[in-house]
Amino acid sequence: MTTLDLTDPVALTAQLVDIPSVSGDEGALVDALEEALSAHPHLEVLRDGDAVVARTHLGRDARIVIAGHTDTVPISGNVPSRRESREGVDTLVGRGSVDMKGGVAIAAHLAATLTEPRHDVTWVFYDHEEVAASLNGLGRLCDRHPDWLHADLALLGEPTAAQVEGGCNGTLRVIAHFPGVAAHSARAWRGENAIHKTAPVIARIAAFGNPVVTVDGLDYRESLSVVGIRGGGANNVIPDSATMTVNYRFAPSKHGEEAMEVLRQVFESSDASLEVDDLAEGARPGLDSELVQEFLAAAGDVRVGPKYGWTDVARFSALGIPALNFGPGDPLLAHTVDEHLPVEQITRCAGVLEGWLAAGEEGTHA
Repeated sequence: MTTLDLTDPVALTAQLVDIPSVSGDEGALVDALEEALSAHPHLEVLRDGDAVVARTHLGRDARIVIAGHTDTVPISGNVPSRRESREGVDTLVGRGSVDMKGGVAIAAHLAATLTEPRHDVTWVFYDHEEVAASLNGLGRLCDRHPDWLHADLALLGEPTAAQVEGGCNGTLRVIAHFPGVAAHSARAWRGENAIHKTAPVIARIAAFGNPVVTVDGLDYRESLSVVGIRGGGANNVIPDSATMTVNYRFAPSKHGEEAMEVLRQVFESSDASLEVDDLAEGARPGLDSELVQEFLAAAGDVRVGPKYGWTDVARFSALGIPALNFGPGDPLLAHTVDEHLPVEQITRCAGVLEGWLAAGEEGTHA
């Protein structure tokens, strides 16, 4: 088993990248994390499958969750890690460096070294984030051990280029089934073209635009998109069926049923039947929370913006916990072959969290 050194978040990021942990194969990395965290007596360490939770019990008035997933998308010749200078910037290269071994390394480092944080902290390292939602380790913890996740604020170390992104949009995916009547294309008037029936709906969706919805002081942009369409068979037959897949990214002020009502109105004048293929609620950023404001004050001049894509902060929001995304790395580089991040972003994020949680600390660092 690899022995992890939790004293330096940059070196630890490289160590974590070097342990392959493609979704479903996180065991070796999680074993190493569990062993390293268990060596620190100020932490209670718990495990469920390949998810590890380490938490303090100091009797503080508030509890913070800081979480990150340990798995990556498949390796593509980009493990082990390497350090190199890119245009004078010290850079760490390797699968998972951005998504999200950097965030995990920061959390593990601070879990070990902050022995008396100003708030009690629950550090969560979970599996299976990069695959089907039904396998998600954080979702499993929410179902099996919601008491492990009790907190007043959650921070998820997803890559945000060391800025703060609050909450996230919700996502709704619907498959619309359009009926038709088959006929020979030489006598098209004897049939009903199911593909043609999609045209008015496509036009309404195209006209939807990207409305801005302000939630807790942040401007979220919505989007409604046709992401797939299928129909037809033989080239001389009028299609008797067609399906259209539509994805609606909706502001976190809406609930899933309200988002579904928007789609019902879009399809109202059609004879399509709608099938919900996927629905994930969004997460409000909770910028009115005193703890959020305390964290932002400690973070200094970081930009605070919305998260347009869906992340696991929504799982915390469903538990009634305000949640923010904050971690090193450019999210546009996640999952790319050339995945890399500036070392400075690791140290900056670690410094922000340490400066906040150590403020007023009564004890000493390990």
